[in-house]
Amino acid sequence: MDKVIVTNDDVGRIEEKLRNCHKILNALGDETRRHLICMMLRGECSGSRVVDIAEKTNLSRPAVSHHMQILKDAGIVKSRKEGTCVYYYLDVEARELDRLTDLFADVSRVMRGVPDRSGDD
Repeated sequence: MDKVIVTNDDVGRIEEKLRNCHKILNALGDETRRHLICMMLRGECSGSRVVDIAEKTNLSRPAVSHHMQILKDAGIVKSRKEGTCVYYYLDVEARELDRLTDLFADVSRVMRGVPDRSGDD
């Protein structure tokens, strides 16, 4: 079976996609933020306030705010203000997740073209 040769264009394209996915990769790389996402998946669709999230975790309100801002900057979470309350909720469109899916599909495709270097025959 002939292997596809990995080109510099392939690697360059993946490097660019990695740069474009930096914020979401950083956001998902933290265990606390992954836990917060899972908590939000189980929670109210209408959103949660920082104080409510803090009560359900071992995190302070400033820590929750910090993590929610990173998730928001990464395009995973949105917020809305009602009076003095800010509610955070998952972004159902989450275009950044589509970018991430595209990145991993491209990496997988290119990796299939890399020769086996394990030394096993």
